[in-house]
Amino acid sequence: REFRSLRSAARGLCPEFLTLSVQAALRQAHSSSVRPQPVPPLLQTLQRYLTALEPLLPPEELEHTRGIVQKFGCPGGLGENLQRELIKRAEHSHNWISDWWVQWAYLECRQPLAVHSNPAISLPKRDFTDWRGQLVFASKLIAGLLDFKAQVDSGRLGVEYMRGQPLCMELFPQLFSSCRIPGPKHDHVIHYGRPRRGPAHITVVRNYQFFQLDVYNSDGTPLTESQIHAQLLRIRSQSWKTDKQPMGILTSEHRHTWGQAYTRLLRDKINKESVRLIEKSIFTLCLDSPVMRISDENRMAAQILHGGGTFSNSGNRWFDKTLQFVVGEDGSWGLLYEHATAEGPPIATLLDHVLDYCKKPDRMRAPLIPLPMPKKLYFYINSEIKWDLEMAKQNLDILINDLDIKCFNFQRFGKDLVKQLKLSPNSFIQVAIQLAYYRVHSEVCAACDIASLRMFRGGRTDYIRSPTNQMLSFIRAFDDDAVSREAKVQLLREAVDAYSILTEQGIDRHLLGLKLQAIEEGLSVPRIFMDTAYGLATHWKLRTGQVPANTDSVMCFGPLVPDGYAVCYNPQQDHVHFSITAFNCCEETNAEKLALTLERSLHDLQELFQPTV
Repeated sequence: REFRSLRSAARGLCPEFLTLSVQAALRQAHSSSVRPQPVPPLLQTLQRYLTALEPLLPPEELEHTRGIVQKFGCPGGLGENLQRELIKRAEHSHNWISDWWVQWAYLECRQPLAVHSNPAISLPKRDFTDWRGQLVFASKLIAGLLDFKAQVDSGRLGVEYMRGQPLCMELFPQLFSSCRIPGPKHDHVIHYGRPRRGPAHITVVRNYQFFQLDVYNSDGTPLTESQIHAQLLRIRSQSWKTDKQPMGILTSEHRHTWGQAYTRLLRDKINKESVRLIEKSIFTLCLDSPVMRISDENRMAAQILHGGGTFSNSGNRWFDKTLQFVVGEDGSWGLLYEHATAEGPPIATLLDHVLDYCKKPDRMRAPLIPLPMPKKLYFYINSEIKWDLEMAKQNLDILINDLDIKCFNFQRFGKDLVKQLKLSPNSFIQVAIQLAYYRVHSEVCAACDIASLRMFRGGRTDYIRSPTNQMLSFIRAFDDDAVSREAKVQLLREAVDAYSILTEQGIDRHLLGLKLQAIEEGLSVPRIFMDTAYGLATHWKLRTGQVPANTDSVMCFGPLVPDGYAVCYNPQQDHVHFSITAFNCCEETNAEKLALTLERSLHDLQELFQPTV
């Protein structure tokens, strides 16, 4: 009630006049309305862990693991002691697991951000095919993002709800003016945004050249679309030729390597100033040059994900930035985001706002105020930095050439048909993915889907594990001619329902918390986490993700393991967009083969309910 009354009062104020105290009160009132994340009961998590292992392990190995798990969870045992400490941690922290999760899953991970970590979202092509249309749309895009940021800063962004529960909105202010900073052993994130006197510029990259573009007038009002367009024209006039050295490619390196190069780069005062301006910027806009005139979804997704390589647009990226918007001359566009700070649902909210904004005409007249020239950022490149760049270019091209991407639009049906069958569309697609994997590899594998924990204060995500026992039973029966159609339908319903229940029963963050609590206390890693079963259960050969979007967008990211796949999907009313990635270096995986099999599996599932004569 307090939050709603404050928000109502705030709506009557212009964002630039909304006081810091009101903004702070709005955030505090909302934060208190979201409940803290509880530590799940220990025995419940351990039992669900064993259940999750059943489809993956032979009986004798499962019995061996069951003994280890029971010893860990016995009264007075190690698990109980660690659980007690986790509960204490929860009582004295904003969120007992989120900081640990971000540190362990992202900031301590040493793999390159490109492909391995940063998700890309490719959006439907716009109706332009040259640089003129590119700059007009980019101006609108920037204005829409600034409009969204004004709502976030002023506290006017509406609280989101899921099943009647308010969701944590803490990630939204972190999206802007934030950046990941490389380090030799682990990275960290810096957030420069402030409700007042925060950074007032964005970074624009064209032909590998970085520019600082101030996007607010001296009175604090954002530039109009026509003002932004005039400034982008100026940037274009200053960046006719491609820079010989694509500095942004350094950020695509292995994190340890980039951390060392980062230290060398910042020894020079000019370099340090340029890098800091990129890091502090509200977001980055990448104005990509034309690529081969092939408009297929695979190439468009690849361009957003990694830029296409050192001879294409990869030099137009700064992979450490939380938000990078890519606009190509051919009408392609999308978003690349850094995962330590951003999650899918807040990004989807931002994109929905921008897409709605882009439908509106620009009614703002540009004030007759001369604007300063956008500032080009310069870099001093000595022999060491030049060598770092050459290595980064080689390694990125190797990574890009190793990535196999297959996007397709399944058009036979969408989520409406699945809902008519009284099934969950997300769970239905998950069963189809496991069926396709089984048909290709003759086995099921550990798979993870993402569940949001934003119903808790400071909550991030947990994994939804598959396959379930019910899923395995259905998959084995589906291609068995001896099993009746009615029995298969019943098994499918049981598999879908079992998976739907799992979406509220994540166990992996709790298991991680127990492991990290032991390490925090200086203990040896508990045996349950050294068991081969735990290694198998966390070797995610299927990394999956649903795009929570209302538009025909395609999300794309790389597999979590060398012999795995990443499968993203966006279910719409009458069709479903898919993207599948795999690494070419693994002879067992093939993105195109899995895509074709998934398409056939979805068709076969439809036939199960709607047999054709």
